[in-house]
Amino acid sequence: MATKCEDSGKSSWPELMGTKGEYAKEVIERENPKMKAVIILQGTIMLAVIIPTRVIVWVNDCGIVVVTPVNG
Repeated sequence: MATKCEDSGKSSWPELMGTKGEYAKEVIERENPKMKAVIILQGTIMLAVIIPTRVIVWVNDCGIVVVTPVNG
């Protein structure tokens, strides 16, 4: 039996590239309250586990977003 997926809101934030990670986290969680943004330092090894309600905010050593944040 097929089920209809609900619109979960915004899922990508390309406009946050180059901004501070903390700012990006605030924007993501404000624009889509169902998402939990997590700031991770670029180069950190992570398991490839998809969590639909998570957005990884990859930052460099200066805390600047270096990858477009997307949910998953």
